[in-house]
Amino acid sequence: MTIPRSIIAVIAAGGVAFILVAVLTEAMRKVAIRYRLVDQPRADRIHVVATPYLGGVAIAGGTLAAAVGVGHPGASQALAIFVAGTAVSILGLVDDLRSVSQTVRLIVECAAAIGLVAAGIHMDLFAGQGVIGGWVDVACTVAWIVVITNSFNLLDNMDGAAASIAFASSPILAVLALATDQRAVAALLVALSAGCAGFLVHNWHPAQIFMGDAGSLFIGFVISSATVMICDTGGFSRASFSAVAAASLLMTFVPVVDTCTVMISRQRAGCRWNQGGKDHIAHRLQAIGLRTTHTAILLSVTTAVTAVLGASVVIGMLPARAALAATAAAGAAIVALAQKVEVRRPKATEALQTANQDATVVS
Repeated sequence: MTIPRSIIAVIAAGGVAFILVAVLTEAMRKVAIRYRLVDQPRADRIHVVATPYLGGVAIAGGTLAAAVGVGHPGASQALAIFVAGTAVSILGLVDDLRSVSQTVRLIVECAAAIGLVAAGIHMDLFAGQGVIGGWVDVACTVAWIVVITNSFNLLDNMDGAAASIAFASSPILAVLALATDQRAVAALLVALSAGCAGFLVHNWHPAQIFMGDAGSLFIGFVISSATVMICDTGGFSRASFSAVAAASLLMTFVPVVDTCTVMISRQRAGCRWNQGGKDHIAHRLQAIGLRTTHTAILLSVTTAVTAVLGASVVIGMLPARAALAATAAAGAAIVALAQKVEVRRPKATEALQTANQDATVVS
């Protein structure tokens, strides 16, 4: 059996991305160490040594280079994802180098999401409701992309966690993209998955480098945008609200559950949602006895399973309403159970731990 050239090209993008990101990550680690661009240990973090954090530059750069070289994103929608993803990654890099206010971050992220809508990428949840339905669809699309983008940013809280989740979910989305003749997007997703694998060579516990916002925002934006595109071009425009909601939630189940867990936990504790802390799903799994590597593996396997279930909804193998109900119930149960696991929450004004102030940068 002859393998189609489009599939060979997409696989090639993955191979190139793996090599590029693995090499670039080491280069960025050396740059970060030289210029002291490191994440110092803090009371709300679990790492105990100062660690470089420019790995996201390697992820975004290597992924985009490989995908552009193979995918040739000439179509307006694919090109929109490439350009907007680059802009969001640059935003993250600026935030890594010098803090950016939450307002500026949200404005840039919303502008990037609106750019995708302008290119025709949007969910058709209320398409039959006239002009109002159209505006609601636009608002839902922008909100979805911004929320999931920041969910991956929150999810980047443990060695190997965010990269493992992206590694697991992107290939399933890529298969659906290929099925709808979106080769450039499929190449980007496969390159992202392989790029995250290349990054994990350096980020697996104990991590030698972190991805930073440049990486986590880029990953979240690409995955959320691809999910929307698949909803739009994969027959979802003729599907029900339940199908759109179920597939979207299943594709991003772990980030959504983690974000809900953190927001509820911090609301109950009277903390800001973006304050930071050891109250994520990954930290709670550690609290009940899982090691860091086992936690990352569990999160990635869970992501692979839910992404496959989401794909099953897309192609009509699973009933949408039942899938939505089961997904919502499972998510709510996990969030509720997570609240019962005690985790250490630092005070908002707690200073850096003295013992870690003089920590040596990993080398």
